[in-house]
Amino acid sequence: MMISSDFRKKMADSWFSYLQTQICKSFEILENNKLRFTKRNWYKKNIKEGGGISYLLTNGKIFDKVGVNKSTVSGIFPKKFRSNILGAEKQGKYWASGVSVVAHMKNPKIPAVHFNTRFIVTSVEWFGGGMDVTPSHEDKKESQIVHNDLKKICFQNKKNYKKYKKWCDEYFYLPHRKEARGIGGIFFDYETKDWIKNFKFVRELGLAFIDISNELINRKKKLKYTKKDKEKQLLKRGRYIEFNLLYDRGTKFGLNSGGNTDSILMSLPPEAKWK
Repeated sequence: MMISSDFRKKMADSWFSYLQTQICKSFEILENNKLRFTKRNWYKKNIKEGGGISYLLTNGKIFDKVGVNKSTVSGIFPKKFRSNILGAEKQGKYWASGVSVVAHMKNPKIPAVHFNTRFIVTSVEWFGGGMDVTPSHEDKKESQIVHNDLKKICFQNKKNYKKYKKWCDEYFYLPHRKEARGIGGIFFDYETKDWIKNFKFVRELGLAFIDISNELINRKKKLKYTKKDKEKQLLKRGRYIEFNLLYDRGTKFGLNSGGNTDSILMSLPPEAKWK
């Protein structure tokens, strides 16, 4: 069945809006609906090139800070950046839609979680994204939960879990520290073949992110912690900041596509430390 490019764009854009709403509802329930996300709309300088909606929740009982962003934008990449994007090397034209989530927890025993999925159109079209987890305290059971659930999603959609896991491990690595950012997850990009199957995978991964996040939080939300535990979390957050500002492709994409700076940098935690 042939589906036009415009229809594919509308389908992806609609899904990402729906997923953003579902993630926010789920996280507000974790806060017992006593704390609500604040909503902010933003637009590119040329309004015709789109914009996004940013939801932010801070200083909750569960979430220290969590941002849930969705954007749909288009335009032309700067010449110096075009070689970094598949299909944009010559003309630099693009259309992109996606949702991105970063949650930093109040309790240092609960790991930070990150998720994003996107659909990008240049001279080619592809899906990309993934999910990864960054704990400040080692927990083998927690790692098993994350990787088993992600492996199941990949298996159900005939995706190469080992490839995606390896890609994630390699991507979320700080070479100047010679250490991983967290325990990994899955990461994928440039999925250009079979749009229908890839779209199904992206949708199921988004819903799985909600389930996995809830499970990780509910396991540990009542655990007590010490000042030493909090100190360890703040140091780990420092590593998180280093990665996002030095290496993260999503950050670079957002800044080079005329995105909203505050929304792009919502991934940064409210507090961090360095030795």
